[in-house]
Amino acid sequence: MKELVMEKFNIEESVYDFCTNIEDELSKQFDEIKKITEYNGLKILHAMQENGLSDMHFAATTGYGYNDLGRELIEEIYANVFGAEAGLVRPQLMSGTHALTVAFFGNLRPGDELLSVTGKPYDTLDGVIGITEQNGSLAEYGVSYAQADLKEDFSFDFDAIKKAINPKTKMVTIQRSKGYKYRPTLSVREIGQVIKFVKDIRSDIICMVDNCYGEFVEIMEPSEVGADLVVGSLIKNPGGGLAPTGGYIVGNEEYVENAAIRLSAPGLGKDVGATLGLNQQILQGLFFAPEVVENSLRSAIIFSRMFEKLGFNVMPKYDEPRCDIIQAIQMNTSEQVISFCQGIQKAAPVDSYVTPIPSDMPGYDAQVIMAAGTFIQGASIELSADAPIKAPYTVYFQGGLTGFHAKIAPMITLQNMINEGYCTII
Repeated sequence: MKELVMEKFNIEESVYDFCTNIEDELSKQFDEIKKITEYNGLKILHAMQENGLSDMHFAATTGYGYNDLGRELIEEIYANVFGAEAGLVRPQLMSGTHALTVAFFGNLRPGDELLSVTGKPYDTLDGVIGITEQNGSLAEYGVSYAQADLKEDFSFDFDAIKKAINPKTKMVTIQRSKGYKYRPTLSVREIGQVIKFVKDIRSDIICMVDNCYGEFVEIMEPSEVGADLVVGSLIKNPGGGLAPTGGYIVGNEEYVENAAIRLSAPGLGKDVGATLGLNQQILQGLFFAPEVVENSLRSAIIFSRMFEKLGFNVMPKYDEPRCDIIQAIQMNTSEQVISFCQGIQKAAPVDSYVTPIPSDMPGYDAQVIMAAGTFIQGASIELSADAPIKAPYTVYFQGGLTGFHAKIAPMITLQNMINEGYCTII
């Protein structure tokens, strides 16, 4: 294997040995994530069996999608897996941002206020909320926005949250993952604590969690610790690399139905929406998801330990608990960021010959570089990396469908940085 890898991917022996030795160090961490994989796999298998999944549920519907038994079953399975009352799982939800938008607009009305308790949300929500002026934003519809930032140690600022809650506060939104911030991802336990705090102040406030990148990394989901709505994308963790598009919203039945009404129309709700033959991929992706998440975590842990040993700051460290699949690595220069992302692209199965470069993107205040040679466009459960080209030059890596890819991608990425003179093995 060693000789074949070195020959086919032009990997130097020192790089191969360095990466292999690191992988050998990590058996304890790999064993821990394997246990979580098995637990979540059991949970999904049980939900599919309890709901009587059959091949008849893979049948395609078109047009209005009336009486789509597969669609209805998928939503029951998701609700069971996430410990929720109801689910909305649709290919018509085009992204995580779209799913969040549907949940916002379905449950907020003019005069209400949305409160973020994890600071400013991910940049793609700026236009949705109205932080930046956009046609059709929540602000344009009379929904105000407030936020309580995390403390310097990245813990919740409970005093600021209490002060921010007022009679207009209708929904609290919690972003589990870090986005483009160098902070720890929130654990389900921490999310449960802040939800309890909010509910103790006012039990009628809707608590919604942006769960993107966090599904099946722990043995519990936010809906199991009090979240009224939990939202995510099928081209991230729960799609298992097979779902070609879609998103999910699970939680309180009333709030999920409100979101469904926003997605379709008043009077229609969850009763319409053709699945176009995608049910099998969505269900099979969910079945594979825990193991795909495990492979993504394996690659993240390898990258973390590798770059820590090379002298870079990383978050989380290889031996710290993980609450999502994202690995943040602080580089020293923009050139190192670009070289890293170009190395990730070279390790991809799709478009490996393409050289990503920084470019302007709507909603971002700096150029962004994205590496993603993926089978499904934008699927960040697959091997991918992205970074804003600005200090502190943090690159965000995630994904990896197979165990082999988790092993080979770090070698190719490191070799690229060494070849370009941006890194040396210590």
